Amino acid sequence: MQTFDDIKALQSTLATWRREGHRIALVPTMGNLHEGHLRLVDAARQHADRVLATIFVNPLQFGPGEDLDRYPRTLVEDQRLLTERGCDLLFAPGVDTLYPQGQSALTRVSVPQVSEGLCGAHRPGHFDGVATVVSLLFNLTRPDVACFGEKDFQQLAVIRKLVRDQHMPIDIIGVPIARDHDGLALSSRNGYLEIDERARASQLYQCLVDSGRRLEQGEPSEQVLTKGLQQLENAGFQPEYLTLCDADTLYPVNTWQPGSVLLVAARLGSTRLIDNLSFPS
Repeated sequence: MQTFDDIKALQSTLATWRREGHRIALVPTMGNLHEGHLRLVDAARQHADRVLATIFVNPLQFGPGEDLDRYPRTLVEDQRLLTERGCDLLFAPGVDTLYPQGQSALTRVSVPQVSEGLCGAHRPGHFDGVATVVSLLFNLTRPDVACFGEKDFQQLAVIRKLVRDQHMPIDIIGVPIARDHDGLALSSRNGYLEIDERARASQLYQCLVDSGRRLEQGEPSEQVLTKGLQQLENAGFQPEYLTLCDADTLYPVNTWQPGSVLLVAARLGSTRLIDNLSFPS
């Protein structure tokens, strides 16, 4: 696997791949890779001839007081994992490479509606930062396919709308959530959890499972969500939201049915965790 931090070198290699007729898949990440990221690489390989991963800790999607400075940078280990998984190319630029005029002068991309509630309400500007950097990476790399994890469900909805609204010829693939042995969704931020917090963290997923079961049994959604929030508080979480939404629009719905999804965000100590559960197919 080659690693580039230079745009011209990256685009030269991609141009060669296109001349050779290769289908190209993009896997954007912020690094500190885990099995969930590597499954994105696996999915990309299933949909393309060549797999390009990116590692960029994007300052635009971190708000004031968030964890930009302490977000783990583990490039050497990430390179090893990507190589072992069969990734063809890694693009790992610095901030000055992607934003040479500085962040304040940068043209921003905003995706309305799907970015405005849920995590968007609790992290103002976050999804503008996501949409801006993803749009930039799409323009630089012109992939045929891009793979994103379903754990970040709202992010995936934002990116799908971005591609649809801008008529970008890119297939967006959502990859199912990778979970630890106790159900906790894999996340780079799980490493922030203290030992006792990690022991309780699986209650986030258990809350989703219990709430889904109550909905399937016909319990009113408002009552189910109230019980779920109380369940999280009893487990030591500080919940931000537990919501039943339409999977495409992310508008709140009252019925647990195909096309609906339960979404949750909560803090455990200083760590913010998110998860979701879709209506079983």
